[in-house]
Amino acid sequence: MKRHPALVPLSHEHHHNLSFAQRLRRACSDADAAGCEALIENFRQHYAAPLEQHFQLEETWLRPHLDEATSARLLAEHQELRALAAEPATNPASLAEALISHVRFEERELFPWLEQHLPPELLAELQEKLG
Repeated sequence: MKRHPALVPLSHEHHHNLSFAQRLRRACSDADAAGCEALIENFRQHYAAPLEQHFQLEETWLRPHLDEATSARLLAEHQELRALAAEPATNPASLAEALISHVRFEERELFPWLEQHLPPELLAELQEKLG
């Protein structure tokens, strides 16, 4: 699916996060303890900080344009993911599932809505800020 250029950087991050979450889900469900632990360490080193930055961008630049229900959902899912990311080894399967679900929500519902409802000048402004 072709994304508006304003959303492409976030969409690329979604792709990387989704791929990681699927690998984590597989490793942890296959009783591959070593693989699961390695992916959790990989998450701590390479995904946790960028994920928080990603959330901050969305909350700062996208959330003001959302209706109350969608805004509340976005914040609730971000908060859940922050809690799971703080202790990824505690429940890696929940982290994987929550991340997969959140990325799918944003890619399948949130981003198409933004592309359809935001005026072109606002999308251009977002592209400047997010790009």
